[in-house]
Amino acid sequence: MPSSSIPDEDQNEKMIPDDDQSENQEPFQWTALSIAWAIGVFLIAGVAEILGGWLVWAAIRGNTITASTTPQKKPWWYAILGSILLVSYGFIPCLQPTDSFGRIYAIYGGFFIVLSFLFGWALDGDKPDLGDVVGGSIALVGVLLVMFWPRG
Repeated sequence: MPSSSIPDEDQNEKMIPDDDQSENQEPFQWTALSIAWAIGVFLIAGVAEILGGWLVWAAIRGNTITASTTPQKKPWWYAILGSILLVSYGFIPCLQPTDSFGRIYAIYGGFFIVLSFLFGWALDGDKPDLGDVVGGSIALVGVLLVMFWPRG
């Protein structure tokens, strides 16, 4: 008799992870390499999200980096390129060395704040003021605290 492609109950039980196995796993430990990797991934994610968003913004609404006060719209293909970057941004955080989705995205938020100020300055000439610098610094210190808080 040909074997069925539907697993029986014994096979299903083998596919379910044993709770004791997950309890015996070593907690994640930061190393110099994993810190550098994580920060690099946050920076790459920020570039993809912010530059992608800016490209869409520039095509739809325009930017004011030119001498005129009227926003100058960029060509339609800026929006297409920006959309591709935004889709790729969705995959980049999966490269993080830890498995905590919520914590990774919360930490990324602080990097996003600082990178947004820097990109706004570079792309639109919108120089951060003292409040931006202080607020961005507080956000970055806060997320680094979340990132490196001892857990176990």
